[in-house]
Amino acid sequence: MDQPSTPLEELPQRLAVLRAQAERGPRSYAERREDLYDLRAAIKLNLPELVRAMNADFGCRSRHETLVSDGMTVLSEIDHLITNLKKWMRPQRRWVSPLFWPGRAEVRFQALGVVGVISPWNYPVNLALVPLATALAAGNAVYLKPSEHTPRTSQAMLDLLRSIYPRNRVEVALGAADVAAAFASLPFDHMFFTGSTAVGRKVMAAAAPNLTPVTLELGGKSPAILAPGYPLARAAARIASGKFINAGQTCIAPDYLLVPRSEVEPLLEALRAEAQQRYPDVALGADYTRIINRAQYQRLCDWREEARAEGARIEPLLEVEPELADSQRLFAPTVVLDAPEHCRLMQEEIFGPLLPILPYDRFEDALAYVKCRDRPLALYLFDHDRGRIEHMLEHTIAGSVAINDTVIQFAQNNLPFGGIGPSGMGSYHGEAGFRTFSKEKPVFRQARWSGMGLFKPPYRGFADRLLKLLVR
Repeated sequence: MDQPSTPLEELPQRLAVLRAQAERGPRSYAERREDLYDLRAAIKLNLPELVRAMNADFGCRSRHETLVSDGMTVLSEIDHLITNLKKWMRPQRRWVSPLFWPGRAEVRFQALGVVGVISPWNYPVNLALVPLATALAAGNAVYLKPSEHTPRTSQAMLDLLRSIYPRNRVEVALGAADVAAAFASLPFDHMFFTGSTAVGRKVMAAAAPNLTPVTLELGGKSPAILAPGYPLARAAARIASGKFINAGQTCIAPDYLLVPRSEVEPLLEALRAEAQQRYPDVALGADYTRIINRAQYQRLCDWREEARAEGARIEPLLEVEPELADSQRLFAPTVVLDAPEHCRLMQEEIFGPLLPILPYDRFEDALAYVKCRDRPLALYLFDHDRGRIEHMLEHTIAGSVAINDTVIQFAQNNLPFGGIGPSGMGSYHGEAGFRTFSKEKPVFRQARWSGMGLFKPPYRGFADRLLKLLVR
C-alpha cells in the first residue's frame, strides 16, 4: 500500500498552529480528562478496524496478541492516567531548610508545549498512542509521526485522531524516512522516539541544534539467565511467551539465553515442545505473526545463514516448507547453538524469532557476560534463590528487570519504562510519563519577614557568628 506523504514544507506550518494553540493558556484538569475519555472511546470503537489494519500490514498478525498488546494495554494505560491525573497535577509541597523559614516551597507541574512523537512499526498503536495519551494528560499539544512500514495502521490512527481532536491540538504527519528526518529536526518542546539505537542517534543529533529534550526508547540485546535447577518446562513456557509474541519483533524480547551447560539440551527440547503445542500448524494458523516486510525477513535469513556458515548449530522448533515460509515471510522460531561471538546474530539486536543459547559453567560467569556488554533494555532471571536474585539485582544495570517471567514488566502502569545508555534515555508509563512531559517548576514563596534579611553587609558581628555556625 502506498502511503500518502505529508509535504515537507507543511511540517513547520502545522507545528506553528499547534504551538499557537498551546500558548493560549494551560488546559484544565477537566479538559485533559475529556481528551483522555475521547481517546479511550475512539480506540474502543475503532479497535476492530485497527486490528484489521495491523493484520494487513504484517501479512498475518495474531488477533489475540494484537488485542492484548495494542488494545488492552493501551486502554489500561489510559484508564490509569484518568484515575490518577488529578493527584499528579496538584502542586507538591517541599521541605524548606530552617535557615529560610518561614518561607515555603512547592513544585508545580506545567505543560511543556508541543511534544513530537515518532513511533515504530512493531506495536504501531501501543507505541504511538500511549505516549500521545500521556503527553495530552500533561496538558501538551502533540504532533505524531507513525511508521511508514505499517501504512494502513498509520492511516487508521490518523483518521481516528482527526475524528476526535482539532488539528491545533493533535496533528499527524505521514511519510517515509525523509519526512521522519525533517520531523525530527523541528523545534519541539520535547521529542519522544521509539525505535532502533542507530536511528535514535540520528534523532538525537537532529534535535541537538534546537536543544530539544529527547526521550529515547531504544532496544539492544536483552539477556535471559536461567539459574541452575529452575524448572525447565516453566522457563520454556515463559521464555516462549516473550520471544514468540509478535514473532520476536519486540524490543524487550529475550535476545539470548544464558543456560547452565548441562541444561542446554533439555531446555532446547522443552522449547521445541512448547512451540509445537502453541502452533500445531503454524503455516495455516493465524496465531503466529509474520515478519513485517521483505527486508526484515531477508535480514533474519542472512543472519541465520551467516551463523550456520560459521559453525553454529541451527535448530528450527517448527517445520515449515521453505517456499511457503519465503512467500509468507513466515520465520519459524529457531534456536541457535554455538554461535560465534563475532557473527551479527551475537552483535546486533535480533528483533525476530532467532534465539541463541549460550552455555555457562558458573552463575558468576553468566553475570560477567551480561555486565561486560551494553546495558540492556530488559534483563530476565529465572531463579528461586533469593540470594542469587538480590546479587543479580545489585550487580547489574538494565532498563527493566523481570524475575521468573518475560516482557510483562512493560504492562505495569506504576513502573517507569525506559532504557539506559545504548538502550535509551528517559522513561514513561503512568506518573513517570506525566513527569517526562511536564516541566517540574520549583516555586519558593518568601514570607513577609525573612531571617535571611539579617544577613547583609556590613558583614561582622551577627554575620560572623552565623557563618561560623553554618560552616562548622
